[in-house]
Amino acid sequence: MAKAASDTPLMQQHKAIKQKYPDAVLLFRVGDFYETFGEDAIIASNVLGITLTRRNGEHSSELAGFPHHAMDTYLHKLVKAGYRVAICDQLEDPKQAKGIVKRGVTEMVTPGIATNDKLLEHNSNNFLASVHFTDKQLGIAFLDMSTGEFFADEGDTEYIDKLLQSLKPAEVIFQRSQQKHFKETFGTKFYTYTLESWIFDEAFATESLLKHFQTHSLKGFGIEGMQQAVTAAGAILYYLKDTEHPNLQHITAIQRIERDDYLWMDRFTIRNLELLHSGTEYGHSLLKVMDNTVSPMGARLLRRWMVLPLKDVKKINERLHLVAYFIKDTDTRKNLQTLIKQCGDVERLVSKIPVKKINPREVVQLAKGLQQTEQIKTICSHASNAYLNRLADALNPCQYIAAKITAEIIEHPPIAISKGGVIKEGVDATLDELRKIASGGKEYLLHIQQQEAERTGINSLKIGFNNVFGYYLEVTNLHKSKVPADWIRKQTLSNAERYITPELKEYEEKITGAEDKIQAIEAEMYDKLLLELQDYIAPVQVNGNILAILDCICCFAANAMQYSYTMPELHDGLALELKDSRHPVIERNLPAGEVYVSNDIILNPADQQIIILTGPNMSGKSALLRQTALITLMAHMGSFVPATNAKVPLTDKIFTRVGASDNLSGGESTFMVEMNETASIINNVSQRSLILLDEIGRGTSTYDGISIAWSIVEFLHDCSPAPKTLFATHYHEINELENKLSRVKNYHVTNKEVGNKIIFLRKLAAGGSTHSFGIHVAKMAGMPPQLIARANEILLQLEEKHVDDATENTSGKPVADNLSGNIKKLSVPQMQLSIFDAHTATFEEMRTMLNNIDINRLTPVEALMKLNEIKNILK
Repeated sequence: MAKAASDTPLMQQHKAIKQKYPDAVLLFRVGDFYETFGEDAIIASNVLGITLTRRNGEHSSELAGFPHHAMDTYLHKLVKAGYRVAICDQLEDPKQAKGIVKRGVTEMVTPGIATNDKLLEHNSNNFLASVHFTDKQLGIAFLDMSTGEFFADEGDTEYIDKLLQSLKPAEVIFQRSQQKHFKETFGTKFYTYTLESWIFDEAFATESLLKHFQTHSLKGFGIEGMQQAVTAAGAILYYLKDTEHPNLQHITAIQRIERDDYLWMDRFTIRNLELLHSGTEYGHSLLKVMDNTVSPMGARLLRRWMVLPLKDVKKINERLHLVAYFIKDTDTRKNLQTLIKQCGDVERLVSKIPVKKINPREVVQLAKGLQQTEQIKTICSHASNAYLNRLADALNPCQYIAAKITAEIIEHPPIAISKGGVIKEGVDATLDELRKIASGGKEYLLHIQQQEAERTGINSLKIGFNNVFGYYLEVTNLHKSKVPADWIRKQTLSNAERYITPELKEYEEKITGAEDKIQAIEAEMYDKLLLELQDYIAPVQVNGNILAILDCICCFAANAMQYSYTMPELHDGLALELKDSRHPVIERNLPAGEVYVSNDIILNPADQQIIILTGPNMSGKSALLRQTALITLMAHMGSFVPATNAKVPLTDKIFTRVGASDNLSGGESTFMVEMNETASIINNVSQRSLILLDEIGRGTSTYDGISIAWSIVEFLHDCSPAPKTLFATHYHEINELENKLSRVKNYHVTNKEVGNKIIFLRKLAAGGSTHSFGIHVAKMAGMPPQLIARANEILLQLEEKHVDDATENTSGKPVADNLSGNIKKLSVPQMQLSIFDAHTATFEEMRTMLNNIDINRLTPVEALMKLNEIKNILK
C-alpha cells in the first residue's frame, strides 16, 4: 500500500486490522458500504464482478466496494470461491464517535463456518471437520455450525478416510506440520486450513470441551478416554472462537460415531454404487431416487442414514415395522407429512438464536413449528406402534415460549426488527401510547393548521416538513402582513415565507422522540424474547431430530407404496435370498413403457458362496451386481426394497470394485487403482461381508487379467471366513472354476440372436457364457463394416486354436495359459513381417523369475509386488 494512502487515519486503522487477518479477504465497513483495499480489492473485483478503482492512479492503492445491504449476495460468492472472509463492522454510532469510528472484525466466514442461508444447501450438512494426526491412530470431529450437530471418533487412516468421504466436510482443519501427510493420505479435493500444533493438545482440548458443556467429565458423551477424538473436537472449539464465533450455546452435546453400529462401506464403494452422486453427467444417484422427504431436516438425515446404515437388527426392525405401519395407515402418514412440512427448518432456525441472527419472521415460524409439533406429538402418542409412541414422548412442544411468541409478535412481521411494527398492540402500554402519538401526528398537525388559520385569518396557510428545520407553516407573500409576532421566520422563498412556532416545535420533538423510543422499546423487547428462547434451544433441537426421523420413515413408506417395494427380512444367518430383485435407480429412469427385468439372486456360504457372472457387454451384469448391494444397503437403512421377497443377512461390510477408472492426476494407472481397491477388499473381509467385483483385471493385459481374476476367486473361496461374492467378468475362461471349486457357481445374462443382431434379455440363468459379444456391441456402436469383419475373422481363429489347446491341456493349469500361443499362431492377412526380438534377454529374465515362484505359497500382496518387479524390468 502506498505511503500516501496509509497516512490517513482510516487506512492506518484498516492496515492494523488486516495484519490480524492476513489470509482473509477483509470487508471493511465505511458508512453504507463495505470496502476492500489492495490485494483484497483485486480478489473482490475478479470474483464479484465489481469495479476496481485506483486512488491517485497508483497500482498499490486498489479499491473495490459494494453497498452493505448486498452483503448476503457478495459474501456467498466469495466463500463459494474458496476464500475466508473477515467482516469488519463499525462498533459505534458514527454520529457519537469522537474522531475515527471504532471498527473491529465481528465475524469470520469460511466454507466450514457458515450460518448464512445463501451459503448453505438445505438438504445437506455443512460440516467443519478436524483431523488430529498421531503415530498410532487419528482423531476426527465434525461440526455443523448451522445445526449444532457435533460428532467425534478415532481410528486408523482407512476409517478416517471413509468418514471424510461419507460426510464430505466443507472444510478440514489439522496440524500445520501435517500438510504433506494429509494430501498424500486423503487427496487434494478438500478445502483445508492448518493450525499451530499446540492447539492439538489433549489437556487443552479436554478443558475446552468441559468448559463449553459445563460438565465435570466427558463420560456422558461416550468420548472419555478417546484422546485423539477429544483433541480433534477441542481444536474445532478453539477454531470457532479464533474466528470470532463466541456464541455457541446451540452446540449442546457431542456424539460419538460408533464404528461398530454401522455397516462399513469404503470410499470406493460409496463412489462405485453412486449413492450420493452419479459418475456421469446426466446420471442419477440412489439418494436422488429415495429422497422424497418433505423437510430439510429429513433430507439431511436421510443422506446420513445412507452413508452410515445400521447394523443392529433390533433398531433396523423398529424402522421397518414403522414403515409397514405407515403403509397400512396412510391417513396418519399424510397428516404427519403435512405437519412436518409446515414446521420449516427447525434445526437451522434455532441455531440462529445465540448469534441473534434470527429475524422476526423466523421467530414466528419457530412458534408455528412448535404448534405443529404439538399436533404431531398427539397423533404419534395415540398410534398403535411402540417406536412411534417413544418418538412422541421425546417431542416437546415448548408451549410457554410458543404462546409468548404468538402473544407478542404480529402474525406477519417485517423481516428486520429495525423496520418497526413487530410487537403486537396491547403488549406494552408505553409502546402503545407512543404509537398513538406517532400515528396521530397528521391529525394533530391538521388541528394546528386549522387553529392558526382561524386565529390569523390566513386561509391558504399550510404545514410542511423538511430535513433542515422540521415542521413549518408556509404563508404566501399576499398574507405576509397577517403573520403574528410569536411566529419565528425560518426561510424566505420567491413567493412565500416559512415560519415555526413554539407549539409546532414542541410537537415535532414529541413525534420524532416517539419514533426513536418506539424503535428502542421494540428492540429491547425482541432481545428479551431471544434471551428467553435460548433456554429452549436443546429441546427444539431434539424436536428437529425426531421430526427428521419421522420424515425419513414416512418417505420410506411413500416410496414403498409408489414403487412397489416390499419389507425385507433381516436375519442373523449368512444366506442372501432375493426374489424378483430390481435396481432401484435404473427402474425409475427407464424409457416410458419399458419394464425393468427382475432377477433372483441367491448367495450362501454352503454351496453358492461365489457367483461367476458372465454375459454380453451391455447386457446388465453391472446392474445386477449393484442392485444386490443397493438392496442390502436399503434394508440396513430400514427401508423397504425393490423385490417381491428379500431375506437379507446382517451384513458388516459391502465392498465393490466396479469398472476401471484412472487416477492419472494422482499418478496412478487404471491397473494400479484397480489393484489398490482390490487389496483393500481382500485385507478386510469377514463372513458377513458382501463383495462385488466387476471386470477385475481389465486394466492390464488379457493374460495378466485372467490370471489375477482366477487367483482372486480362488483366494476368496479358500479364505476363512468365506465372504459372499458376486464376480462379473468378460473372461469366460473363469467359468472353468465351477468344476474346480465347490462353492463357485456360474451364471450368465441371457441374450437372443436374431440374424446377425443380438437382443439382451437381461435375465439371469445358470451356467457360464461362452463368449462376450464385444464385436456385436462394436457393430451397434457404429464401427466400420471392414473392421467388424476382420474382428470376426480373428475371433474365429482364436476360438478354434483355443479349443484345440484346451483338449490337449492336461496339466491342471488355467486354460488361460494357452492363450498366448493362440495369439502367436494367429495368421496376419496379406503380409508376414519378420521381427527381430530385441528384448529376448529381458523376457528370459522374466521367465526365470516366474519359474522360481512357488505359486501355492504366494500371498495376494506378494503377487502384486512380483507383478510390479516384472513391470519395472520392462521399463
